[in-house]
Amino acid sequence: MKTFIVRCGETALKGQNKPYFERMLVQRIKKYISTIDGATAERLDGLIFVRTPDEANTEDTLKKVGRVFGVDSISPATEICIEGLSAEEVIDAVGKEAVKTMMSLIETKGVKTFKVEAKRADKNFPIESPQIARRIGAAILKGCKVLSVDVHDPECQIFVNVRRTYAYVYEQKISGFGGLPLGTNGKGLTLLSGGIDSPVATFMMAHRGMYMDAIHFHSYPYTSERAFEKVKDLAQILTTYTGKINMYSINLLPIQEQIVANCPEDQTTILVRRFMMRCAEKIAEKVGAMMLITGESLGQVASQTAEALVVTDSTVKLPVMRPLIAMDKTEIIKIAQEIGTFETSIEPYEDCCTVFLPKHPVTKPKLEKILESESKLDVESLVDAAVEAATLDVIYQEFE
Repeated sequence: MKTFIVRCGETALKGQNKPYFERMLVQRIKKYISTIDGATAERLDGLIFVRTPDEANTEDTLKKVGRVFGVDSISPATEICIEGLSAEEVIDAVGKEAVKTMMSLIETKGVKTFKVEAKRADKNFPIESPQIARRIGAAILKGCKVLSVDVHDPECQIFVNVRRTYAYVYEQKISGFGGLPLGTNGKGLTLLSGGIDSPVATFMMAHRGMYMDAIHFHSYPYTSERAFEKVKDLAQILTTYTGKINMYSINLLPIQEQIVANCPEDQTTILVRRFMMRCAEKIAEKVGAMMLITGESLGQVASQTAEALVVTDSTVKLPVMRPLIAMDKTEIIKIAQEIGTFETSIEPYEDCCTVFLPKHPVTKPKLEKILESESKLDVESLVDAAVEAATLDVIYQEFE
């Protein structure tokens, strides 16, 4: 079997709640590796051990586990059974595996300098960590004549972890996304468009342990079926991190037409945004979401000025989370590229926000003027009709 050591990162700092967070993390890992026949995951003394059959693809396992929120790092490791061995026998067995590991690194990477870092997780083991490191280092020098020790700037590090019944030798610590396991922070409803920002905002809230459902607004037939498929494609990418997403879709066109016919042109964007929030709140109540999530960034466009956001939020009671609020576009794009949504987001398909876009949208709306304009509309009926006509698409990965 292949062994992978998984470290919990922030989850390990949760004090008395730590076992709960670790259990949730193991559950998520088990889901992600469920497509690998024979794969298992268990937690033991602050670490999680994933094991797969020898024929399983290592890179595939690393990719699956690395996408689980709550995973800080992963290490493919050699596992050595030390049960019943004396301390000297343990050092000898671990030294032999360390030499094998270094011989492979010399061949594949051409390394010439190294450092050993050892941890004695079992404090009953009679040899302390610094002595373990020195003795394993000596074994490597003896077995690999071309190597030398460099404790300050080594070309590679060999890690040794001695536990109760097993010891582990590994070279890599591959970073995961960190964060908190999904399901540890309730559920949110994200306003998901086909742009760059909202998928990143969805990812970031899921990264904090929140299950995500989504609501998408379109203006069919002004917006195309392909534009809608693009949003579903984005949701599909996001499910590799968030798990299943229930995506509700609402046609805003009847509302937009009423706004254009009865309200000042420069208020169109902010009025549409307020209707979107009302519809989203009703869907959130239906699915049990605790808050609304948007991809807005302060000052990025007319509807995202401080004044506009205050006016927008005043229409709902649920809290509105904006994880991108203080980020600039360059930072947001960088995350989108890292999580794999960017290339899909920039596909040239329209969304509802570009329909009936005013030439000069108000940037500092006054709530009293917005309320005066809304008084010309049957707000409640328009919202109810839009929500009643909403359609549902369930987006998921094969392991869900």
